[in-house]
Amino acid sequence: MTIHSLRIQPAEFKQRTEKLWQFVLANDLRGVVLFDNINILYFSGFAFMPTERLIAFVMNADGEQAMVVPRLELEHAHAETHLDHITHYMEYPSNPHPTVVLKQLLSDMDIRGADNQLGADMNGYPWIFGYEGTSLEALTGMAFVNLQGHINRMQAIKSAAELTLIKESCKWTHLAHMLLQRYTAVNETETAVSLRASQEATLIMLDTIGPLYRSQDMWNNGPGAYYRGQIGRGSAIPHALANNITFQPGDVLVTGAVCPVWGYNSELERTMFIGEPDKRQKELFSHVKTAQEVAFEALKPGVHCHDVDSAVRAYYEQNNLMPYWKHHTGHAIGLRYHEGPFLDTGDDRVIAEGNVFTVEPGLYVPEVGGFRHSDTVVITADGIEIVTYYPRDWPSLVIPI
Repeated sequence: MTIHSLRIQPAEFKQRTEKLWQFVLANDLRGVVLFDNINILYFSGFAFMPTERLIAFVMNADGEQAMVVPRLELEHAHAETHLDHITHYMEYPSNPHPTVVLKQLLSDMDIRGADNQLGADMNGYPWIFGYEGTSLEALTGMAFVNLQGHINRMQAIKSAAELTLIKESCKWTHLAHMLLQRYTAVNETETAVSLRASQEATLIMLDTIGPLYRSQDMWNNGPGAYYRGQIGRGSAIPHALANNITFQPGDVLVTGAVCPVWGYNSELERTMFIGEPDKRQKELFSHVKTAQEVAFEALKPGVHCHDVDSAVRAYYEQNNLMPYWKHHTGHAIGLRYHEGPFLDTGDDRVIAEGNVFTVEPGLYVPEVGGFRHSDTVVITADGIEIVTYYPRDWPSLVIPI
């Protein structure tokens, strides 16, 4: 059977689980249990919406893989994975409790013994939608070893297939943002414009690539573009929420565009204006654009993450801009919309080929507005590839009155 390229192939899932298995052996662990839905997707290809119903991926010291799912996910899990075994329970909170089924599976896979260690991404299934259950340590009597840091480091280096999906995401975020800019106008509302741009971009994408596409995302079924309340003076709040605001002349706008492609994300954000910006707006726009370029110049393999953020902050200091600073320069991105490492003075990790970052230094002036571009960049052998390509100059980002 021919498998199209817009997804991760079975051979890559096998490579990932083998790498995890080698970590198990090297650290004398009896096995691994993963509860986080993104981790389970990363190692098995099973995308699901986490609810109060426990789902767990299990691997033992022999490399055998299994999963526990609720009855309603059984056929779904069989269809999407190539695991050795999938067991199920009837429902939560009916009897037996899901942890009883999990404990039996661990015993059947010889993951037991009070003197042994068990690796996991968390010490039991987390509180989601009212779930309550026994911790992994209490359930097994084994010492819990947190593997999330190791998994983060695995996920931070993207394969060629992952980069293909991220670059495909960039194409459709570009389209959604173009439509967002096209439909924005005085007296329109952010709600109407965002919905129109997002729906139209999604329909165009589906018409173009059709059944090859899956979002594998809980929140978005295709490309989306929005303002999220960052309009006018509200744009000075970096993580505002949408409020059905009506656009007015002179508004500063901060946008966002996304498109999950088989679970993988990119990020595109721009600062735009309703009408030509005034002198102060142009000045702040120029500074934030230059700050992003400072970060681009600093990003390369072998550089520490904190050095990139420090370079941007030094530019802010030199230009008396630190009073308008509110967040770090960027973060990694992939299956999660925010991943580590972070372009932050507190992150001493070394940037490596295959990392993918958002680069998004911002300036936030309460009496003027917010200013932020975000572009997605791939770390290459000798520098970066900027894989988002929307215009960055202010004349291209003006909404005519």
